[in-house]
Amino acid sequence: MLSLTDVRAAAERLKGVAHRTPVLTSRTLDERVGAEVFLKAENFQRIGAFKFRGAYNAISRLTAEQLDAGVAAYSSGNHAQAVALAAQLAGTTAVILMPEDAPPTKVAATRGYGAEVVTYDRYTQDRAALAQELATERGHTLIPPYDNYDVIAGQGTVALELLEEVGHLGALLVPVGGGGLMAGCATAATLMCPGIRMIGVEPAAGDDHARSLAAGERVEIAVPRTIADGQAISTPGELTFAVNRRLVESFELVSDEEIVAAMAFAFERLKIVLEPSGASALAAVLAGRIHGMPERVGVVLSGGNVGLERFRELLGNS
Repeated sequence: MLSLTDVRAAAERLKGVAHRTPVLTSRTLDERVGAEVFLKAENFQRIGAFKFRGAYNAISRLTAEQLDAGVAAYSSGNHAQAVALAAQLAGTTAVILMPEDAPPTKVAATRGYGAEVVTYDRYTQDRAALAQELATERGHTLIPPYDNYDVIAGQGTVALELLEEVGHLGALLVPVGGGGLMAGCATAATLMCPGIRMIGVEPAAGDDHARSLAAGERVEIAVPRTIADGQAISTPGELTFAVNRRLVESFELVSDEEIVAAMAFAFERLKIVLEPSGASALAAVLAGRIHGMPERVGVVLSGGNVGLERFRELLGNS
């Protein structure tokens, strides 16, 4: 089982490699929601999202033989870029399985970090099975996007840094896709800050975590069609859900329209760019999804990888 010790060890490996991202505040936001809100801006992390933390932590733990053989991964974009950069830094090669409809900017960035990209159809093919076949065929080590304890521990450093900087929080809101960011953050936060409410946020079209928590077991849904491509997952991770079902209070849902409104707020008031997945937790706060709002709340802004044209398209329709 993952521990706070694992998260602290990951923080040591990431020191001097990953960015210690800023914590942003906004008086306008505080007044609007009636709480003091602390925004952990992972859009300023290397590759533009929190994913670098977990990918680097996992790859830094590989043996020399594994590094010589190369790594493989599957991702809609941010984990792909993270593995590509971490592999480059570790002096190894990477092949990444990405959906055919992945955002072009994320595909281009992944290739820009030196990785080979292989595409698949996310709506008809099993990406995990395809990636495992690819890794086995080439003799690579597979670095999953969330169902891996080293990846989860790396993501937990987000909450570790936030709490070290701002102190006690009544709640922490975290965007949820496969659940790795939440599992890592919940592990760190609940031990550092007893009594903290861990609240996951997912797009309304992709409510697999909410359904799974209600059922007490992992529930699979059709691959959701949502603007939040980083959260378009059909079922929670096995390892991540084992953690999250114990530590997470609830999974709240936000619409695509509410996500766009949060992106617009972040741009206009915070002067930052967020991708849809990166804005979902902020959307939950702005839309009043949190009942009994604590006085001090943390929100993870998980990433900012959205191309100019896509950003203009989304906000132009808001």
